[in-house]
Amino acid sequence: MPQKNIPSFHLPEDLEEKYVNFVRISHTASEFVLDFSLLLPGIEKPSVDSRLIMSPTALKLFLRAMAENLHRYETKFGEVKLPQAHSLADDLFKPNTEPGKPNEE
Repeated sequence: MPQKNIPSFHLPEDLEEKYVNFVRISHTASEFVLDFSLLLPGIEKPSVDSRLIMSPTALKLFLRAMAENLHRYETKFGEVKLPQAHSLADDLFKPNTEPGKPNEE
């Protein structure tokens, strides 16, 4: 497949970067909506920090690009291992406990 030229992008000086660790994905027949949030323990209703709306074609191309980049990353730095026994959401949504007292599993 021939390599396409990727345009250079202008990054505005006031561009605000956000760290997110959760994405909620919904869709209609014509678009996908990705709502990004930062989930932290004790926050019951996190705010959406950023919303992306993409066509199904754009999302599929985005997914392909993400898979290719993850493959390059893992080739260079090693496999990204996912938790087996529990998920990040399990850790984030454990009931609050008294300070110094561990959560019961």
